[in-house]
Amino acid sequence: MATPLHSRHGKSLSLHPLQKILEDRIAIIDGAMGTTIRTYSMKESDIRGQRFKNATKDLLNNGDLFSLTQPQMICDIHRRFLEAGADIIETNTFGATAIAQSEFFVDDPRDHGGRKDPAFYQKIVEDKFLGDLAWEINEQSARQCREWADRVANQTGRPRFVAGAIGPLTVSLSNSPDADDAGFRSITFDQVRTAYAQQVRALIAGGADLLLVETIFDSLNAKAALVAIRDVYDEDGLAAQGRELPIMISAAVGRGGETMISAQTTEAFWNAVSHVKPLSIGLNCSLGPDLMYPFLEELSEKADVAISCYPNAGLPNPLSETGFDLGPSDMARSLSEFANAGLINIAGGCCGNTPEHIAAIAKVLAGKPPRILRAIEAAA
Repeated sequence: MATPLHSRHGKSLSLHPLQKILEDRIAIIDGAMGTTIRTYSMKESDIRGQRFKNATKDLLNNGDLFSLTQPQMICDIHRRFLEAGADIIETNTFGATAIAQSEFFVDDPRDHGGRKDPAFYQKIVEDKFLGDLAWEINEQSARQCREWADRVANQTGRPRFVAGAIGPLTVSLSNSPDADDAGFRSITFDQVRTAYAQQVRALIAGGADLLLVETIFDSLNAKAALVAIRDVYDEDGLAAQGRELPIMISAAVGRGGETMISAQTTEAFWNAVSHVKPLSIGLNCSLGPDLMYPFLEELSEKADVAISCYPNAGLPNPLSETGFDLGPSDMARSLSEFANAGLINIAGGCCGNTPEHIAAIAKVLAGKPPRILRAIEAAA
């Protein structure tokens, strides 16, 4: 018997359908949206369309924008990941905050002798164009995922879930960008929280089942995202109604097992976020599956919730078709080793992982038992 989720107000929440699945098998999360987009050979004109044809900056690396200008392609990618066996698909919203979108639509003051500081970012979070754009990307991407998750679920008789992807931003709360001024911060906690709250509300409006705070390289940024989620749940009445979405948390780690900028070890990171009682905690991106193993093992020992793992397909390799070293069989072998060691409940791939990678991972993990959840054991 599984332990039910509880809200901040102590009310028992019904067991989420994904949590039920995690008791029985390893769930599969999708692969890399950016990597897969590149296989469609899109050009600058494709991402601009008519709507953004007069943009003054290059937009091709703004992959989230494709949800608005090339929705058929994005939906096709979701379909392919679902048909490859993904139980969870992520919204195309990794950089869909006003803060991240400003990189593509606002002149950089550093080009004119200035600097990005809290005054600059206050204008960003108050900018109507950027706010409306961020909302639209999040809501539309969630709706696209929702449509295809439901369609494939109905076709296969197997439930599929939409995870609202909440990325790490392009600016750090923990570190100064100025080597001569260690106390300087470009942005404030409240500004980051405001941007994340807008993203969270739009993802919920679009129909997300889960909220995934992922690729965390700065634990303080992640804290702002988690506070924003809590704010939205409380302010919008979701907490009182028992309609809070489960939270998944995933960090990127370096060779020493620390989150990249905030330099917390995996155990310290878990201690910093465990209070939100996430559905899962895990590692993604990073340096590839082989180097991730010992840090995943440590996290699995310490955490009392589900463990997720979706690594990069090895290291970047410009000569590779996907831009990364490892092919589908390589990733399947590595994730199989994690499963055999009893380390994972959710598995998939990050950068370099196409639908073919996810299909190979799903196939090799089928029938393998999931990591035993200590909370479930205690309640049995």
